[in-house]
Amino acid sequence: MNTIAATTDTPGSTRPERLLSTSVLVIGTGGAGLRASIELAERGVQVLAVGKRRAHDAHTTLAAGGINAALGTVDPEDSWQQHAADTLRESYFLADPAIVEVVTRGAAQGIEELERWGMPFAREDDGRISQRFFGAHKYRRTCYAGDYTGLEIQRTLMRRAAELRVPIVDTIYITRLLVSDGRIFGAYGFDIVDGTPVVIHADAVILAAGGHTRIWRNTSSRRDENTGDSFRLAALAGARIRDAELVQFHPSGILEPAEAAGTLVSEAARGEGGILRNALSERYMEKYDPERMELSTRDRVALASYTEIAEGRGTTNGGVFLDVSHLPREQILSKLPRVYRTLIDLQMLDITEQPIEIAPTAHYSMGGVWVRPEDHGTGVDGLYAIGEASSGLHGANRLGGNSLIELLVYGRITGTDAAEYVTGLTEITRDPTAVAEARAEMRALLTGDGTESPRRLQRALRDLMTEHAGVVRSEAGLREGLEKLDALEERVAKVTAHPDIAGFDDLAHAFDLFGSMLAARATLECAVERRETRGCHNRSDFPEQSDELRGNFVWSPSAGAVFEPLPEVPESFRALAYADADDSVEGKLVE
Repeated sequence: MNTIAATTDTPGSTRPERLLSTSVLVIGTGGAGLRASIELAERGVQVLAVGKRRAHDAHTTLAAGGINAALGTVDPEDSWQQHAADTLRESYFLADPAIVEVVTRGAAQGIEELERWGMPFAREDDGRISQRFFGAHKYRRTCYAGDYTGLEIQRTLMRRAAELRVPIVDTIYITRLLVSDGRIFGAYGFDIVDGTPVVIHADAVILAAGGHTRIWRNTSSRRDENTGDSFRLAALAGARIRDAELVQFHPSGILEPAEAAGTLVSEAARGEGGILRNALSERYMEKYDPERMELSTRDRVALASYTEIAEGRGTTNGGVFLDVSHLPREQILSKLPRVYRTLIDLQMLDITEQPIEIAPTAHYSMGGVWVRPEDHGTGVDGLYAIGEASSGLHGANRLGGNSLIELLVYGRITGTDAAEYVTGLTEITRDPTAVAEARAEMRALLTGDGTESPRRLQRALRDLMTEHAGVVRSEAGLREGLEKLDALEERVAKVTAHPDIAGFDDLAHAFDLFGSMLAARATLECAVERRETRGCHNRSDFPEQSDELRGNFVWSPSAGAVFEPLPEVPESFRALAYADADDSVEGKLVE
């Protein structure tokens, strides 16, 4: 392991403080963090990857559908320019055109790298990588590995990282980034298993710790992921958050059991012919998109389901029904094996005989840390953000299959830039005050006499966000949510963590709560200011899209939400982006 480790006694603490040292620290061991780590290792730069979740089970493994690149395997007329145009149009023109260009230009290289490292892509008869349609794509450009694409990508990157002997410690929770005079010098955290405080000296940090979708009641994220960690770490270090209000709600998350609420039913279920019905057995998509019906886009289907539920035509559990039972059993077992097995495991529900009760579920953070297009630097020297922790590619609606290619493209680019940054440093200042502040924050949680439980307050926050910042928002509802958030913050100040023989999960939940509270405030304040309906952001009091709001709301704890207009679309794909879109569904899978 290419790190230096030491222990020092922490004043007033019975646990020693562990010291690690590396050139570049990568926070997050999913696909984005692994790809950046690989680039650094290949360039001979010392790297350490840490995470709070086992690397083999990172959120990347849940991505099923595929990964985009204009390879032209099936449709040779495809191009990076058309991919860029589709991405920008699907973002409702809120994506940063420069970031869109970087990702779509670099997509083919990302696929080539995975192929070289042994990724088991589906293949055509002639051996070329297969490509299929996803919703809102003009051409077939989505590469895949069955319905386990994300899992196979994670496995491929883990193998490559192991070949390069990248040190990965996936039991470390980072609580603070360490900054001196606007420059990163490391991070502070603790080992979730034994509670040992950890100081990590690093000349640069790459933040790849995911998004903030766990702050809603129904979410496709698991309990301890996407809790807004990246938002808080970056914001407290001096970076800013962009597009916090732009969150993609997936149309089909299950409602029961409670601990699995939000678990996704793949959109392949609709693609294979699944029908959406309300509690009155009405096929309601006829009212909302009579041409595409269930094959409409994510944002439209989610809004339709939400409307049916809100207007009293939902189930007693607050959902609607997705029914595939009319399809041949053989088709379901061959085309939807994962869905079939999931419902049997979680509900003992046989989808060949009974409908599935579902509701819209928070699925993807299209906003995140503000980053530069050229290197995903955050404006804080030595701090980068990539993957779902970053922002700029997806705007107000994510093009299906783009998240996986984004992490590969910018993982490589950011790893390259971080390598050049650290090798060019001539001196670095380490401020003991920053370490002391992080240490005191953790100690206060462990030694305080507060009466509040972090898990209970997490549930209260999720209820608040679901009620006031869900699929449909209004100024009155958002402001009421902010008032409730103020009251909740008073309770958060009384949180105490209680470690036990099983480990320090309670301390992790407390810091999850801190991240979620900051992410919730950013989301609510930005949502108030976006007085329009655009893509995933539906305002009942502003139902039309506003040309004046073609831009991003950038948030910081000190300045709140500030509007920044976007640059014009470059000539290279402007005409394609503004051309009439092909909304036909024939031969296409939904996103």
